[in-house]
Amino acid sequence: MTKNLIGTDGRLFGESHPGPDETGFQVDNTSVRYFNSPYYRRHKDQLQPVPPPRRDSPRMNLADVLDDAFISGIKQAGKIVFHAVGDTGAAKRSGPVTEARVADLMAGDLSVKGALAPAFFFHPGDVIYYFGEGRYYYDQFYEPFRAYDRPIFAIPGNHDGMVFGRDADVPTIPTLKAFLRNFCAAAPGPSPDAGGLMRSVMTQPGVYFTLDAPFVSIIGLYSNVLEGPGVISSEGGRYPVPDDQVQFLELELARLKPLRQAGERAVLVAVHHPPLSVDGKSGGTKGLSEDIDAACRKAGLWPDAVLSGHAHLYQRFTRRVEGREIPYVVSGSGGFAATPPRSGLPPAPVTVGSVTLVKNPIVAFGYLTVTTDARNLTIAFGSSNPDIPPDRVTVDLKRGLIV
Repeated sequence: MTKNLIGTDGRLFGESHPGPDETGFQVDNTSVRYFNSPYYRRHKDQLQPVPPPRRDSPRMNLADVLDDAFISGIKQAGKIVFHAVGDTGAAKRSGPVTEARVADLMAGDLSVKGALAPAFFFHPGDVIYYFGEGRYYYDQFYEPFRAYDRPIFAIPGNHDGMVFGRDADVPTIPTLKAFLRNFCAAAPGPSPDAGGLMRSVMTQPGVYFTLDAPFVSIIGLYSNVLEGPGVISSEGGRYPVPDDQVQFLELELARLKPLRQAGERAVLVAVHHPPLSVDGKSGGTKGLSEDIDAACRKAGLWPDAVLSGHAHLYQRFTRRVEGREIPYVVSGSGGFAATPPRSGLPPAPVTVGSVTLVKNPIVAFGYLTVTTDARNLTIAFGSSNPDIPPDRVTVDLKRGLIV
């Protein structure tokens, strides 16, 4: 029998003998009451404060979490594979089943030997619905991914940061308290929210941060708590939040530029709210997109791909900028309430300006598998519905063009 993975400092990631999937919640979600709470009703259209990172340069390395032998195996194989999907939280009655199907398929991918096995899961937000309290983490995170024997990194989604309260001015629980406890802990160890399951808390340096790994760096941004738009800056004084994240993004892109130009790594940006989307509920976020663009222009480096969630379907766009073709991939299809695209949308491909919706949106639960050797980057979507064909895109990183 294969032993479960043990990371640095005794970190644990999965159960040795995971039991059957839940068919119901141990703790019923009571968010209807929260949506009507005095605090939420008064502040639902306002941003919440962004917790500052623990250090000035919030970045971590995969080697901080996985041991030298694991990292050496990736380097010897000459490529890295990882998972990504957002909106896995399962607050509705059907949620445990739909989320479990996706989580089980992802865990099944880990049985592949060698370089084809994913090294980690990067979650672009909405780990928990609707309000990100610690008591929902067992049902919506720890139990569904109990067999996923790899590290899980995450940036918060809007629901992870939502807060409520019986008082109109003071939230019952500060924003992101449970997310910080489970993903941004000072040291690895068991979570009080895990119900005894064997996954150590993650030690990310903040709710926005860079993950450096062999062949890839992922810059994760936190786009706050509104249903829309996503916000990472003051946008010139429009919003009461600092511009720290845009400055962080610019500095990280500048740091990574020589490594990218030397052909040592792909550079990805992940943010919960999609800059581009044709979903029927929220759509894309112009201000967020402009903030990312401004940082890229100042740093002189564009990302090789942008990954998002929030919209509960799969979408793939190609954006052409400065002679490059950049995939913008939206995969908020992790298990919560699949939603349709905008009505009246013409069949793909649809081009507006520099952006092309390449594929008709896929309204199905599923997840991304990302592979790169720093020469090519491939992003593949697979559904938990076997009748839905997969989709994939490959970028030639040297030319900056889609193959």
